[in-house]
Amino acid sequence: MSNKLSLGELLHQLESEKTEKVKLAITDIDGVLRGKVMSFEKFKSIAGKGFGFCDVVFGWDANDQAYDNGAFTGWHTGYPDAMAVIDPGTLRRVPWEGGLPFLLADFRASGGEAGGEGAAYAKASAAEGDALPVCPRGLLKKVIQQAADAGYTAYFSQEFEWFNFIAPSNDSDPAKRSFQDLKPISQGMFGYSILRASQGSAYFHELFDGLKQFGVPLEGLHTETGPGVYEAAILYSEVLEAADRAVLFKSAVKEIAYRHGILPTFMAKVSETLPGCSGHVHQSLWGSESRNLFYDASTATGMSPLMESYMAGQLHCLPYILPMVAPTVNSYKRLVEGAWAPTTLTWAVDNRTTALRALPGGASSTRLETRVVGSDSNPYLAMAACLAAGLYGIRNGLKLTIPATKGSGYADKSHGILPRNLWEATEAMKESSLARELFGEAFTDHFVRTREWEWRQFGKVVTDWELKRYFEII
Repeated sequence: MSNKLSLGELLHQLESEKTEKVKLAITDIDGVLRGKVMSFEKFKSIAGKGFGFCDVVFGWDANDQAYDNGAFTGWHTGYPDAMAVIDPGTLRRVPWEGGLPFLLADFRASGGEAGGEGAAYAKASAAEGDALPVCPRGLLKKVIQQAADAGYTAYFSQEFEWFNFIAPSNDSDPAKRSFQDLKPISQGMFGYSILRASQGSAYFHELFDGLKQFGVPLEGLHTETGPGVYEAAILYSEVLEAADRAVLFKSAVKEIAYRHGILPTFMAKVSETLPGCSGHVHQSLWGSESRNLFYDASTATGMSPLMESYMAGQLHCLPYILPMVAPTVNSYKRLVEGAWAPTTLTWAVDNRTTALRALPGGASSTRLETRVVGSDSNPYLAMAACLAAGLYGIRNGLKLTIPATKGSGYADKSHGILPRNLWEATEAMKESSLARELFGEAFTDHFVRTREWEWRQFGKVVTDWELKRYFEII
């Protein structure tokens, strides 16, 4: 955000407004906001030094089920507090909560009393920087610093597609929802529909206007193909702000939707018969004098050699870091042929079937779109993965030896395909030294364990597909 406040300015502003309470939030490994409302008196006392936040937020999954394979925290550590420190530059007002002040925090290695293996993670933090290595926002800041040390400022944005359903009127217990017979807010396949947007205009316009007031400005909002599907493109910014906006976008959409009797979902795939939902990441690197380093007017494509090395880095790294951008079992139901999501290690100029879609334009618009990323991704981890992989390509002088795909990216398997499910992707990341080089031993070990847990939870469940297929006949 522009006009970021210092800590002193933040406290002075809130005190002058006679603020009584402040909402604080951090982001867990799945990209879910976890937080609390705090009295202003308490907030003043911790604003400069940080506050304790139970580290179980990194010890359980999106359903609050404790990992049985955790090293960072668990029953063996007693789930102590970790030290969360607010970022005063993230101040926003929640317009649908009377302008309540809202700030993001991230975790530092100092503070907390984790023992056993948890203490080893804290020591790893000291070696790798002050951020707690399992903190997604801290990881992104670490990669941003690597870009800055190399002389680059990264500008990113994320766009999201998501389904919107009419919330059941008698829905008193979310845990008992079947999600099988939900009715979308609009019917049929009608992408870019002015009619459908008008029919749901109250919700549509509150999204656009409310998000802007919340400090998450949109470049565009429209219906996407599929019943009740919207797509939003968030205005680009420096990468940390871009990730903050993306995380807050997903949470804010849910909060606004609930006020309209609407149930949104950012699952990557809700039906095998419908397209999935993307979270494409747009990115470019800028140098001194506000110059887009991805643009080169002297080349035939308008893409600079640096941009090509950045793309080569992503193509090289993607098979080993895929869970960072496709983190759930459901993610891989989206990554199938003919569903507007990539399946192969390919790139092309303005081709929506390849993993990387290069968008060369003018000096201000040349950028890369990484299309593998789904709407179910944690934006901090997705952007850290994209940036780290691109920097790897530049740092190692990789050349874009893979030729641009002509026609369908699904048919071009000559340079490899993406892992087919979360287990394959997680094991590739686990066995690779590359992920540890990019993200550190502590983060990689923790993250891999969480994805293995996710796969094991899925493997225990008897699905509707199995019942329909086997119950009577087998």
